[in-house]
Amino acid sequence: MPDATLVMLILVVVAALVFDYVNGFHDTANAIATCVSTRALSVRAAIIMAAGLNFAGAMISTKVAATIGKGIVDTSNVTQMVVLAGVTGAIIWDLITWYYGLPSSSSHAIIGGIMGSVIAHAGVAALHWAGLKKIILALVLSPIIGTLLGFVFMVAMMWGFRHSNPYFLNKGFRRLQVVSAAFMAFSHGTADAQKSMGVITMALVSYGYLSTFQVPPWVMIACAIAMALGTAAGGWRIIKTVGRDFVKLQPVHGFCVETASAGVILGAAAFGMPTSTTHVITSSILGVGLSKRMSAVNWGIAYRILWAWILTIPASALVAYITYMVFSPFLGK
Repeated sequence: MPDATLVMLILVVVAALVFDYVNGFHDTANAIATCVSTRALSVRAAIIMAAGLNFAGAMISTKVAATIGKGIVDTSNVTQMVVLAGVTGAIIWDLITWYYGLPSSSSHAIIGGIMGSVIAHAGVAALHWAGLKKIILALVLSPIIGTLLGFVFMVAMMWGFRHSNPYFLNKGFRRLQVVSAAFMAFSHGTADAQKSMGVITMALVSYGYLSTFQVPPWVMIACAIAMALGTAAGGWRIIKTVGRDFVKLQPVHGFCVETASAGVILGAAAFGMPTSTTHVITSSILGVGLSKRMSAVNWGIAYRILWAWILTIPASALVAYITYMVFSPFLGK
């Protein structure tokens, strides 16, 4: 009979990779929605490009993984059941919001999930508040910066090319947008795949496979592959919400959105600060829309997105809490 703790570790690794896969198709829209909506790339070409660059981005750094793995809770309070319940909460919330086409944050979902399962296991006191403040600060500030950068980039473009023929301007930016979409896809892999790396490494430390928190190469490769496969599966529901329904975009708008978003995400990742790629890209789209006029934004969609943002951490935490309480009597704490 295999060791029960080993079985739990395997379940955690599988669940974390499933979360990475779900994150991939849930967040495909982050990288490619704008270039699809402006017809800079076909859906098929955009998804293939995003999948490849998501993989490449995931292999670059592990700073965000360390923040997720050590910043939410002290590793001494982590068990395999805590991690499994936390990841399950994140997966369920991601699937709910994907079904309704809401671009919620997978980053918020995994953070909320881990928080909920840790509270169920050891109480609120077990949370690492100093680390959580850093994480939440990054998640709050990044969309604000994304909105400002999207607005500034768009105003600068409008002023710089104010005498240009709109037809030829958009034709040129349609080509440039392929580059900016690639930049965004790479940054998405850099930021989002690392959440699962942090979760798996947390579980490996808890099991005793690792003595210190250091992401093994096989974990990096497995998470990168899972995210790339999920991205390749697509996520048309959210692509439609972000790229078509929220703000009507032209190639020059898409270029500004993707460049601003990728800059924010890569800048934060360089300091190990986790950001929500969903929040950053949608806030950048909002900034670009506001540079045109207030009525350019579909405020009904904006309110739906806002509510998804507000609910994600408590909802995924609640699901994780319930999961832990229901299954820990059978699977162990």
